[in-house]
Amino acid sequence: MTFIHISETDLNDLHICCALGAKQYSAAIDAKKAWLSDRMKEGLVFYRLDDRAKVFIEYLPAEAAWAPIHAPNYMFINCLWVSGRHQGDGHATHLLDKCKEDAISRGMDGIVHIAGSKNFPFLSDPRFLKHMGFNVVDKVAPYFQLYAHKFHERGVQPTFKTNKPLPVKEHGIDIFYTAQCPFASGLISDLEAVTLAKGIPFHSFELQTLDDAQHAPSPWTTFAIFYNGTFQTHRMMSVNKFEGFLEELSTHGTEV
Repeated sequence: MTFIHISETDLNDLHICCALGAKQYSAAIDAKKAWLSDRMKEGLVFYRLDDRAKVFIEYLPAEAAWAPIHAPNYMFINCLWVSGRHQGDGHATHLLDKCKEDAISRGMDGIVHIAGSKNFPFLSDPRFLKHMGFNVVDKVAPYFQLYAHKFHERGVQPTFKTNKPLPVKEHGIDIFYTAQCPFASGLISDLEAVTLAKGIPFHSFELQTLDDAQHAPSPWTTFAIFYNGTFQTHRMMSVNKFEGFLEELSTHGTEV
């Protein structure tokens, strides 16, 4: 199969892989396309399989990354996703190679990507990243790791930023998210209703600017849940799973 590069002019005519067939997320998909359009003005590249499938990569210069990282002259991978029947077909390697070729052609020092200490949902598999030449260069509790594939030793050592983050509410559920993922923004109203029905305070904050994202309280800005001021998870979940999550938090006060 072939791969295509989606530009600003193509966004309204081509599918963007996320939430395929999920009509309930149509407004969130429109928001994602608007988000992509703005990021493309800042250098984001969207490259996907020429098929109706969730096989794609988003990357852009790390200086414009919507994440609290310091990695000048590196390329930052927003999302690398291969799912369904296409897993194991070598597409992830092809997409990563495309990013690498682009970064090298621009004279960059390497590529950075955020993953976990193990294979978590919605994050790239760290085993794959290590296989492709990435190494852990920084960590943030409880499990986030910054991976870098350095082309040479001249570049700076990428790190997570330690600047003062946006404030987190001390009581109840606090969710930070962006329009980058339709599932994240599409879930907010349902999660709010479930939380309030249980008598738990709820607050959500959409990161809408680069400055917001680079001062986010979690390295993973797409979606982050806090409870009573403490980070719990980056995982997006259905309403039913979220109800169980809240019950577990109320009982034990820790991540499920």
